[in-house]
Amino acid sequence: MRALSLLFALGSLAEAISLAQRQKVVQSFNVHRNKSSETTPLQVGNGNFAFGADITGLQTFKPYAIMSTWGWHNFSLPTTPGQTSVDDYTGLQMWTHGRLVPYEVPNPAQNDISNWLRENPHRLNLARVGFDFGRQNVTEDDLQKKTQELDLWSGKLSSSFEYDGCPVSVETWADPDTDTVAVSVNSQLLKKGLGLFLDFPYPDHEKFNAPFVGHFNLTSKHTTALEHLTPNSATISHTLDATTYYTHLTWTGEGTITPPTSPSHRYTLTTPHQTHLSLTLTFSPSVHPPSTPSPNIPTTSHTWWRTFWSTSAFIDLSRIPSPRAAALQRRIILSQYLTAINSASFSPPQESGLTNNGWYGKFHLEMALWHTLPFARWGRWDLFRRSQPGVYQRLLDAAKGRAKSQGYRGARWGKMTDPQTGRSSPGDINALLIWQQPHPMYFAEVEYRGAGTRREEWEVLEKWKGVVGETAEFMASYAWWNETSGVYDLGPPVYPVSENTNPNVTQNPAFELAYWRFGLDVAVRWRERMGEAVPGEWVKVRDGLAKLPVVDGAYAVYEGIEGMWTSNATTNDHPAMAGVFGLLPPPESGEPLDMAVLKRTAEKIKELWALDYSYGWDFAMLAMNSLRLGDPEQAVEYLLHPIYQFDDAGYPVGGSRVPTPYFPNSASLLIATAMMAGGWDGNEGKEGHWPKDWEKDVQVEGFLPAL
Repeated sequence: MRALSLLFALGSLAEAISLAQRQKVVQSFNVHRNKSSETTPLQVGNGNFAFGADITGLQTFKPYAIMSTWGWHNFSLPTTPGQTSVDDYTGLQMWTHGRLVPYEVPNPAQNDISNWLRENPHRLNLARVGFDFGRQNVTEDDLQKKTQELDLWSGKLSSSFEYDGCPVSVETWADPDTDTVAVSVNSQLLKKGLGLFLDFPYPDHEKFNAPFVGHFNLTSKHTTALEHLTPNSATISHTLDATTYYTHLTWTGEGTITPPTSPSHRYTLTTPHQTHLSLTLTFSPSVHPPSTPSPNIPTTSHTWWRTFWSTSAFIDLSRIPSPRAAALQRRIILSQYLTAINSASFSPPQESGLTNNGWYGKFHLEMALWHTLPFARWGRWDLFRRSQPGVYQRLLDAAKGRAKSQGYRGARWGKMTDPQTGRSSPGDINALLIWQQPHPMYFAEVEYRGAGTRREEWEVLEKWKGVVGETAEFMASYAWWNETSGVYDLGPPVYPVSENTNPNVTQNPAFELAYWRFGLDVAVRWRERMGEAVPGEWVKVRDGLAKLPVVDGAYAVYEGIEGMWTSNATTNDHPAMAGVFGLLPPPESGEPLDMAVLKRTAEKIKELWALDYSYGWDFAMLAMNSLRLGDPEQAVEYLLHPIYQFDDAGYPVGGSRVPTPYFPNSASLLIATAMMAGGWDGNEGKEGHWPKDWEKDVQVEGFLPAL
């Protein structure tokens, strides 16, 4: 299979897309604005650090976030007797196949510590940087000739405006390797008192901090101090409870920092003897930054982004005379830029990345597949390997402890995860969701297929071995032998992908059963590749899993569900059954999937599902299902569905149920389009995977087939 995959990867080079053509396609979707957005900034960043800007190239009028992967904070523990330590939290026990099992769900008798564990740690908005015009109450409406362009090829954000008839031009860049933003300002107004302010917020307790994060008026709850000052540099410390971090500033020429007057934390930098100012701000958890930013950030940024676009897989739809092709191309390009900034971190991101603070900034392990897989599928292995398998290796002890406490073997992965300890935040869904369990197998298998040599294959086998093995141990241990039916059941209690069923009656959800088989297939194959014995329990459970539930000739959410295709209560939320043959390949063991049932399932979802109430990644999952069923036209229809929205800068719209942006939408679109470009096992290449009137003009390069 490796040889076949490499053959098709090399074969795509026959359609090699030139560097000039790639640049033309990418820059044709540069973002242009003439006013600040009320919901999304324009961002520069590197995956572990992001700076969100308003129309001024800074955060003058809109306090968008500056965030880093290390920027976390804890509020003080509660003082309620018996709830003053995380060790006091016990969760709740629930009957599970004749025994009481402890789960990380909120305990009404421990409400304070349950809430604390859910809300802490939370990600910090590190600061706000903007223009100080020297007088109060200046608004965006006071600026004239406002223009802004984000150049995707170089990572440069260019902004310009006039104030009091005097032009101001701004360039904003992020260093690819450090938590540093570089700002260049040109204006005669610098000589007339135009300055830059730096302000620091205090965090809040909200689950969704969108679009802005933190409070700038709770000044008595935290402290700042000017730690070090030279003629053209300064360090400001910011202390919030037990957390302290540092902002290091350097600038060109002579400058003066004016400290804040109580009760503010707003510092102002002025450079009254020059018309040009270059400023860099490096954020660090220590007084001495762990690494030094590039001395020429514009050049290093340009180099990094040019490499990003030129050395990965690519889809060019520009020769297709269709508005739909242009719309899809736009989503493809902008999604790559935004996921590189918001999802390519050392831990999976929360669903809004580094843009705002949904879910307190904590990542959800079931979403890790959507967030991280596109980097592998588009050949950006360096970004994929930032978090894989490192995040699972870091969380392994916590996952094994969770499984052991519940009477299982192996490692049970959490959901809404504390990145520092691996704890899963208390919650009914958090504790009972299971579809995140086989994710390590999916990641491992995809990386193995991307290995170019036998040595690289062996390195992949070795580094994933422990995680794959412990995951398989839990999966085999979790499945319950039902003596009455003679099969292994999944649940109850369990939440399926849709998260909207009664967990105490949910048993054998279709997608989870298919994914369990897939995961155990990979685990068995892993041991065989390494020449090691396969645990008999893995094979026994895999081969004894219950059959996928079928209702009215179509796959159902779970076994025994009432009103599957006749009730509005069951045809909403995530139509995960489509993932059985789309996100997942056909099973390698057991009975083959019933193609008639698969087609009928797709038809019923299209006809009956409440897609207006769906999340965006549902549409990409449905598109992948359509592709495997031989209907690329329907796949494109799903990828351009009116509910599957992206704003003017390419941010995926969350809708009424989740905050904007909701980056699983972007990532899933990239997974689906990679499948269109590279095909899948047994159906490799691009032929037959695009609408017929597109196919001759589609150019693709560098894709391996999907599983």
